[in-house]
Amino acid sequence: MNENHSDDQIGRARVHDTPELEAYYKELETLGAGALWTVANDIEPWEPRSSSVPMLWKYDDLRELVLKSSELVTPEQAGRRVVYLVNDKRKDVSAAVGWLYTGIQVTRPGESTSAHKHKASALRFIMEGEGGYTVVDGNKITFEVNDFVITPNSTWHEHGVDANGKTCIWQDGLDIPLVNALEANDYAVYDGKQPLDFPVNYSPLTYGTSGFIPADKAWDKPYSPLFKYSWKTVYPALLEAVKVNEINPFDGILMQYSNPLTGGHVMQTMSASMQLLPAGFKGKAHKHTGSFVYQCAKGIGYSIINGKRFDWKERDIFCVPSWAWHEHHNLSKTEDACLFSFNDLPVIEKLGLYQSRELEENNGNQKIE
Repeated sequence: MNENHSDDQIGRARVHDTPELEAYYKELETLGAGALWTVANDIEPWEPRSSSVPMLWKYDDLRELVLKSSELVTPEQAGRRVVYLVNDKRKDVSAAVGWLYTGIQVTRPGESTSAHKHKASALRFIMEGEGGYTVVDGNKITFEVNDFVITPNSTWHEHGVDANGKTCIWQDGLDIPLVNALEANDYAVYDGKQPLDFPVNYSPLTYGTSGFIPADKAWDKPYSPLFKYSWKTVYPALLEAVKVNEINPFDGILMQYSNPLTGGHVMQTMSASMQLLPAGFKGKAHKHTGSFVYQCAKGIGYSIINGKRFDWKERDIFCVPSWAWHEHHNLSKTEDACLFSFNDLPVIEKLGLYQSRELEENNGNQKIE
């Protein structure tokens, strides 16, 4: 394959404007048309090109403002009381990175949101609090810190905190920008509260044991029947995996949340993972297609993204744009670090768009700008 990425070669658009051509372009424009060679090199880049930039959102800076929102508006007034995180280069579509949205939602004890549904898929990663719950299509599910919860597209869902609980804060992740770009989104509000069609925590109690699923139940949905993935089982699984697996030089021990019936992604458009970086881990750099939003679930460290260092600790959120060089490092010499992430890989993979590359120079590490 030709690695010469100069546009001044056969196969790339190399037309030089003339007065006659400029007049021709204007004539085409009046008819709602244009000459491909005037835009070809821009719309067909040599490599994947992201319009997003790497960003880090520090939880210590945001937490008080998130809590303040609960003093200013109610869940019913806001629909959903969320402080959303927006990429400097994606403000036009309210995206955190690529076509992914993320925000931080707060709910006080005794509060709840109205039930609603939309074509966009959603997920939650619980950051703090006690007594929180979600209801997904009649399934009430309680959650704890570092639990991962899904609310797939077109499912009725609502959230709340028991009156005797503590204020809950969680990260929301949605594919709203993607579904809007495809001009396929919608929204509906439920008339009243959903009926509880199943016992509390039916989904995780039925499908939450690894390698063990009910033989007498049929599930015909295109997403996981397991709506909650508990930290109390996820973290021990990571500790077991690190004992017997070779440490990946890029991601440490990387485990994907999966549909227990298929082993595939939890939803059609978004996937999620948890990775463990052993004490002292110094990752090597790679890049790949697909946009990623990370949250530090445990520990302290930093990531280098396209030559810039971003230091993170528990609850900080950062993003890695598609095709951005990135590497992760654990700053502790004695404790592991864990990174939760969600991404758009189900879409990228289904469309045959996934590709990756490893950094070869400088022993696989980026030089910090």
